[in-house]
Amino acid sequence: MLLTSALISGLGLGSMYGLMALGFYVTFAVSGTVNFAQGSSMMLGAVLTFTLAQTLGWSLPLAIVLALALCALYGLVVEFLAVRPFVKRNSDAWLMATVALGIVLDNLVMFTYGKEPRSLPSPLAQTPLTLGGLGLGVYPLQLIIPLVGLALAGALHWLSRRTRWGTGMLAVVQNRSAARLMGIPIRRAIAAAFALSALFAGMAGVLIAPLYNVNADMGTLFGLKAFAVAILGGITSAWGVMVAGLLFGVAEALITATLGSGYTQIITFALVIAALAWKPHGLFGRADVRKV
Repeated sequence: MLLTSALISGLGLGSMYGLMALGFYVTFAVSGTVNFAQGSSMMLGAVLTFTLAQTLGWSLPLAIVLALALCALYGLVVEFLAVRPFVKRNSDAWLMATVALGIVLDNLVMFTYGKEPRSLPSPLAQTPLTLGGLGLGVYPLQLIIPLVGLALAGALHWLSRRTRWGTGMLAVVQNRSAARLMGIPIRRAIAAAFALSALFAGMAGVLIAPLYNVNADMGTLFGLKAFAVAILGGITSAWGVMVAGLLFGVAEALITATLGSGYTQIITFALVIAALAWKPHGLFGRADVRKV
């Protein structure tokens, strides 16, 4: 029963990593850049939902909708301030700029929201599920998170392969000049990708908030793990990063349940290194084909 509980909770945790990793996939697929402030986007979604629902007394659905909208707006700010000026100059300084902007947000939230962790009540995370009279030790929300993550991965895959809007966005990173000649608004496409990236991270924060304490620095480690998941899955594959997130979360939960939390980070990241040594382009990624 312990392993079953660990497996289910691992799927929920892994789906949260996968959701954040989908954000890395979106920006990389469209612009060739990634948002290293993704962890702060996740934290922002959780903190805004808590503030609107608990502090201001809004209904939870309305609080979630507004929190996600503000996360998407934050993604636009990241692209405009920390990515666009440096990409325009063919500089890779956006790497450090997005990290710095995330740190700025983390500290602003710490000064306004406070340092103490707080819990966000949810009817989906109050009563554990039972099977045959035996408690499984998992909550309904932990089963919903994987469904949400897989549905979004499927929607992204379909969008990028089956719609003109999706193929147009992918064309931006492949050949910007040709995309511009085809009438694709490149700046808007890239800005939309960053908004979507932050929206996915905010959604991960909203989903995970009732299961973990909400605090100003909760996104730091989650963001690092999500980037590891994105690389592990092959950052060019929506399905790949989602499956890699599930694998990472399950491995983390099983290691914690069997060996203890002291070994969790050591073994999971060692497994990531081993997997990338075996498959340098990720488990589901493909090597770039260069024409000479």
